[in-house]
Amino acid sequence: MENFYLILVVVLFALAISDLIVGVSNDAVNFLNSAIGSKAAPKWLIFLMASLGVLVGATFSNGMMEVARKGIFHPDMFFFSEIMVIFLAVMITDVILLDMFNTFGMPTSTTVSIVFELLGSAVAVSIIKIKANGGIVMAELSNYINSSKALAIITGILLSVFIAFTVGAFVQYISRLVFSFNYRKPMKYFGSVFGGLAITAITYFMLIKGMKGSSFADIELGSGITVQEWFKSNSGMVLLYSFVAWVVIIQLLKWVFNIKILKVIVLVGTFALAMAFAGNDLVNFIGVPLAGFNSFQDWMAQGASNPDTYSMINLAGKVATPTYMLLIAGLVMIITLILSKKAKSVIATSIDLSRQSEGAERFGSSFAARFIVRGTTNFNRKLSRIFPQSFTETIHSRFVPVQSDYYNEEEPPAFDKIRASVNLVVASILIAIGTSLKLPLSTTYVTFMVAMGTSLADRAWDRESAVYRISGVFAVIGGWFLTALIAFSVSGFVALVISLSGKFMIFVFVVIALIMIIRTHSMLKKRASQKVEEEEDTIESEDALEQIIAKSSKQLVKAFVFSSRIVSGGIDAFIKEKRGGLRKIEEECKTFSKKAKKNKDKVYSVVQQIAESSVDTSHFYVQMMEHKREMAHAVHFMLNPMITHIENNHKPFLPEQCEEMSSVALRVDTFFNNALNVIKQEKFENLDELIEERDQIIGILNKYEKVQIKRIKSKDVNTRNSQLYFKIISEIEQLLLHSVNLVKAQRDFITFTRQQQ
Repeated sequence: MENFYLILVVVLFALAISDLIVGVSNDAVNFLNSAIGSKAAPKWLIFLMASLGVLVGATFSNGMMEVARKGIFHPDMFFFSEIMVIFLAVMITDVILLDMFNTFGMPTSTTVSIVFELLGSAVAVSIIKIKANGGIVMAELSNYINSSKALAIITGILLSVFIAFTVGAFVQYISRLVFSFNYRKPMKYFGSVFGGLAITAITYFMLIKGMKGSSFADIELGSGITVQEWFKSNSGMVLLYSFVAWVVIIQLLKWVFNIKILKVIVLVGTFALAMAFAGNDLVNFIGVPLAGFNSFQDWMAQGASNPDTYSMINLAGKVATPTYMLLIAGLVMIITLILSKKAKSVIATSIDLSRQSEGAERFGSSFAARFIVRGTTNFNRKLSRIFPQSFTETIHSRFVPVQSDYYNEEEPPAFDKIRASVNLVVASILIAIGTSLKLPLSTTYVTFMVAMGTSLADRAWDRESAVYRISGVFAVIGGWFLTALIAFSVSGFVALVISLSGKFMIFVFVVIALIMIIRTHSMLKKRASQKVEEEEDTIESEDALEQIIAKSSKQLVKAFVFSSRIVSGGIDAFIKEKRGGLRKIEEECKTFSKKAKKNKDKVYSVVQQIAESSVDTSHFYVQMMEHKREMAHAVHFMLNPMITHIENNHKPFLPEQCEEMSSVALRVDTFFNNALNVIKQEKFENLDELIEERDQIIGILNKYEKVQIKRIKSKDVNTRNSQLYFKIISEIEQLLLHSVNLVKAQRDFITFTRQQQ
């Protein structure tokens, strides 16, 4: 029996390592997005500061480990075997859940996950115990669940969303009023004071408040008092000395080494937020396995008696976590932070929703977002009438963004270093307060909502982007609530199945978790390869004109390949009534449509890039993207009614109709092969032959249309058959017309571009 539970402890720690990896991949966005989004320093330096913060913060997380042991349930009400079931259900669910969110690039909360997983598995096991003892679940459940503490934790998490957004918006508004977007001049006079206040605030909350419960707090000094007591009694002196020291250090760095003050603040803030993250969130990854290990040690110390009757009352006491375990966990987090590809994919959402510049939005609009924007706009309009015009104009002048050349970079940052500093300082302080109160606040919630609050105060959400940004915030917050529901349900289900079906199900679920991780890893690799393929023809801001020509040609090649496959493959699958084949073609059609839309959305930035050339050059590029988008529309409108026809089991086409469609598909395929040859080799002198071939196919389509009309008159076909037949012919004709126009636009674009070089 001892060996069995020893294996379970090993499984818990194996899951802990996996959880650390997937958890850090998810939470890296919390302390990296501000520094990366503002381009405060080279990435290697940003990662170095974050890594040091994680390592130091890991040693401050000792007090938080109690949350996993007794924060959600009363351990004295459970036996050793039941506690192990609860902990295993939590870790299995957590690994699966976080890995899925990471794979799809959506940031979620590891804190919410672990809290609701503990709650779900504990409730499931408690219900089984109560039922087995013949009790009433609703009356006795509160004896097993630490409802007051659990409610405090959940309330703290939800309240942090509102507080983080409000405080972030207020501090950013004041900071922008003081420094404006053109902050270089005022930074010369107030920069060191601003930096001293920011870093002193971090020092106070991280060192004094965060010291509580850390592994260093109880170290005795020469005078006999502990480190924590010394800091508590000398906090005023520490604050004063810290402020003076940081002001002097920052000013010296500026004078001697010409290091920009805001870069120092952002890097120190990154360190502080990474430290707060490790101090607060490490419990999410190793708290449960350590609690399981402590339970195993306690059970073994008492002679390894019957695990089904041994009470876990000792788990309710205070148990110190060895510092070396915390440091090992910190090192695993650092390695993951540097090497994880998933960590890099999760950052994009937060930066996209908070960037100052315009561009393609990740989210669409929603009714709630439109209602809020409309109401806010009307309120601002009425408010502006109350204050004098000179006052409102003065305030407005502080919020006018600078031009992109202000940053002396080819691609300006998503937001400036003033906002990055506020993001980091406010978030780290709020998280440190939660840590000192032993409330496992969600670092994801806090950092995300602070970033959204500063974005709002900075007027990054203007009338062009507000509905999309607000919809994105609602989508992310909705995902958080979904996380809580899924975590509670899945963890409870796993605990229930293990409790009712026996210990063998533990290993079944572990295998399922491994299979899902392997599967999601393969999905991530597939997506990464697709991203590399997409980037081959994505026009970037630093591309020269010849590169733009080459990439635009690649885009056209892919457009013709997609169109050819969709027409020939779709018609073939339709004739043979292969639903699976049509669904595959539909996926290709969606991919083509997304690519075409993405290219069209980037027209503005590409036109800006080629602005030095003639207007005609930009005009032909716009035409190319328009025709490509219309080609995507044509194949979609051709394919969609065919899928509907097959899905509804309507009568197939007549044999002669099938022959006509097959011959059209064959001719269209040949046409696109010839078009590809013209584009790849730039043989635009063959364009007349391509036009002639197109006209021949259109002539055949017109002929088949007349044949179909004869079938209608002779009543050989019904209405549905005729509508579909005419639709296919019409959309293929549109496809061919836009295809030739696309080649023409490409020819003119290349010609005019090279003339300007």
